[in-house]
Amino acid sequence: MKILFVDDERDVEDLFRQKFRKEIRSGKLELAFAFSGQEALELLSTDNPPKFVYVFSDINMPGMSGLELLEEIKSRFPLIQVSMISAYGDQENYDKAMSSGAKGFFTKPVDFDSLKKEISSLIEDRD
Repeated sequence: MKILFVDDERDVEDLFRQKFRKEIRSGKLELAFAFSGQEALELLSTDNPPKFVYVFSDINMPGMSGLELLEEIKSRFPLIQVSMISAYGDQENYDKAMSSGAKGFFTKPVDFDSLKKEISSLIEDRD
């Protein structure tokens, strides 16, 4: 299963690769990273239909915000599940994300146990 992580902070790539190393080695997950909303849309558009089944995006990014990216993904690629993450667990961002079709909403620091459960449920749904 191919997952796209979107965050303008480049150091998250090492963190996520470490946290999911077992799933990557076993072949259950393939991770890709984009460092802006625009880069994420370009990656999603390379295959038709996209090979990604899940996007995990930060909300606060320069340029296109994660909420704008969510709306664009849901409009162009409605089968892709999207979860949002924010350093600020405010109700307004949560409400906007969920009403725009987000599967989940996480706050930083990431609760990797919860994220792994969400991803596992996606894997089970595909099997």
